[in-house]
Amino acid sequence: MTVAEAVIAAMFVGLTAYALFGGADFGAGSWDLFAGGDVRGAPSRRLIEHAIGPVWEANHVWLIFVLVVLWTGFPPAFAAVASTLYIALTLAAFGIIARGSAFAFRHTVTNPVLQRVFGAGFALSSVLTPFFLGTVAGGIASGRVPAGIATGDVIDSWLNPTGVLGGVLAVGTCAYLAAVFLCGDARREGEPALADYFRRRGLVTAVAVGAVALAGIGIIRADAPRLAAGLTGRALPLVVLSGVAGIGSMALLFRRRYGYARVAAALAVTAVLWGWALAQYPDVLPGQLTIEEAAAGRSTLVAMLVSLAIGSVLLLPALYLLYALFQRPHPVHAVPAQGSGELAPVIPAGHPGRPAARRSAGPGQQSRVRSAAVDVAGVLLGALWRRRRRSAGRR
Repeated sequence: MTVAEAVIAAMFVGLTAYALFGGADFGAGSWDLFAGGDVRGAPSRRLIEHAIGPVWEANHVWLIFVLVVLWTGFPPAFAAVASTLYIALTLAAFGIIARGSAFAFRHTVTNPVLQRVFGAGFALSSVLTPFFLGTVAGGIASGRVPAGIATGDVIDSWLNPTGVLGGVLAVGTCAYLAAVFLCGDARREGEPALADYFRRRGLVTAVAVGAVALAGIGIIRADAPRLAAGLTGRALPLVVLSGVAGIGSMALLFRRRYGYARVAAALAVTAVLWGWALAQYPDVLPGQLTIEEAAAGRSTLVAMLVSLAIGSVLLLPALYLLYALFQRPHPVHAVPAQGSGELAPVIPAGHPGRPAARRSAGPGQQSRVRSAAVDVAGVLLGALWRRRRRSAGRR
């Protein structure tokens, strides 16, 4: 293995981590979209918020890692991808920003209408973002990103049969991962009804994703024959492993073996990602750039490997601690109930079994919000007016 191959392998490790952790994160948001009304969907939404609340920002560390490694280690490939696929990448970035903002604002506003608006924004962004990221992967894999800066078609490069297939599979896979993960979370938190709720949806999603994947075989053969040849050639063992692991995860989910189902589902996703990498090896841009042609200088690659080794020693234990802490069940303490000698449970805040607290905004708070909104609007209008006057003065 060359130094360049070691660096791109490290990048794919980060891509795999983002697909698993970030994918489950996006998938949980998509289930928020289909949870139902305020009353019927409240239990599942509380579980989703409880599961992703502490880690949804940390999951994007892996995306930043992938972009930095590609930019530093393989500048020509990064330039080609960023300049040709910039529309899909920009839409995905907007989706990530809108999703995070809506998730945060939904917990701060008190108006029920605004809560629904931000909730819908969070859920819709959770579906659209993985779709656009999947179209980027499909555009690269199908060989529609030529070498050079802005030399490819900025629409057809990602909006094509393989790209759309990649986007649909990304959305479905994220939803399935989230359903499997949430089943285990619900059981750990003492919510068997919620575990069965996500179990049923996970099984239906798995069947749908499997059907799309089978239909995608013909699409890839017709639209991306080079990719099809790689997937049925050297990458075939990983493709078969992905299928077997996917079927195994469905069987384990059906039998309510949620812990093992998580492992099998993660293995299925990992195998298909590395199968894609093996299918187009040794190219980083199929038919355009090989790994060695796109690689930066040896000194840069060696320095990057050393930096990655040092950084992993610092980062990985912190991430493990973060995930481990919030995977522990919340203790439910018992205290004497008021007016009786019996014990009543005290459920911690954030626990999915705790009812949502009702908050109301008083007239003073509403007045302050309106005043702040007017101030912000005044600043923006003033800035636009000054900019317009400067432009008129130049003319």
